[in-house]
Amino acid sequence: MKAIYLSFLHLLRFIHRDMMLLVVLFAPLLCMLCYRFLIPALELFLCDMLQQSAVIVPYYPLLNIFFCMLAPAMFCFAAAMILLEERDEHTAGYLMITPLQRRGYLASRLLLPAIIACIYTCILLPYAALSKLSYLEILLYAITGALQGLISAMLTISCSSNKLEGMAITKLSSLFILASAAPWFLHDAIQYLLSLFPSFWLGKAVAESNLFFLFPSFFTALLWMLALWKKFQRTISGLL
Repeated sequence: MKAIYLSFLHLLRFIHRDMMLLVVLFAPLLCMLCYRFLIPALELFLCDMLQQSAVIVPYYPLLNIFFCMLAPAMFCFAAAMILLEERDEHTAGYLMITPLQRRGYLASRLLLPAIIACIYTCILLPYAALSKLSYLEILLYAITGALQGLISAMLTISCSSNKLEGMAITKLSSLFILASAAPWFLHDAIQYLLSLFPSFWLGKAVAESNLFFLFPSFFTALLWMLALWKKFQRTISGLL
């Protein structure tokens, strides 16, 4: 555990030296302020201008989903960029043969950031939420968001040969989040074409007010991670 802790501290020092990654970590806090103040103000403005009783309000639950996946996406993006740099500098392989070992290295670089992002979401979401959420919903949504962040990080690392490609693939993988909007805009069976994405089932759970839809969300997330795992490990070790 001490080796994992020290390795994680090294990750934080790396982020502190990179202004872009440092800003990324504060993005959820800035977004929370926007949710708290700007979106309700925008709703009032639009209702007054369009003479409607509600404009954005029906989509408040969907906006909550986007927020719960924001912190994991940002944190895991930062972790993925550092992993790619360490792979390019051939330090990842050396770190994995120290007492840290492979499991410790991956725990400090991916698992801990995802867990911290989950906690971060649990803290911020009650203040950012545009509609009422129970503590159980906040926890489950945060866990689902963390799993989505891990998938994005694994996909980025597995399919990128450098940091520039990694940034491009991260942007593409972040589009997976949009699958959560399908239950709001696709009302027939065609929406299930997106059922391979964990975020789709999170959207389904919120749209239908049924937390049981989170079980297929967790299951599909596990399938994604299992599918990426072997290539991810080879890429980290620099064997490709």
